[in-house]
Amino acid sequence: MRCQCKVNSVCDTAGGAVLLDERSGRYRQMNTTGARVLHPLLAGHTPHTVADQLTAAHQAAPAQVAADIEVLLAQLAAAGLTEQDTVR
Repeated sequence: MRCQCKVNSVCDTAGGAVLLDERSGRYRQMNTTGARVLHPLLAGHTPHTVADQLTAAHQAAPAQVAADIEVLLAQLAAAGLTEQDTVR
């Protein structure tokens, strides 16, 4: 599954990132962990690949990392900022 982001601009901040949706003119803020997930997704990595990278880097439980990424993607989708396709 890949993430198609509808965000026009992402600006890193000291506490994470700020996203701009130019369609609505709204800004949204995300924490550092969210930004660490978002950047590779924007670069075309799959959620599964991002989960593997974060699991290895932080010695975290794979199932928890994958679940956390799915929650973030659901929140972004609910805000109208992403769509997921089924390409694996």
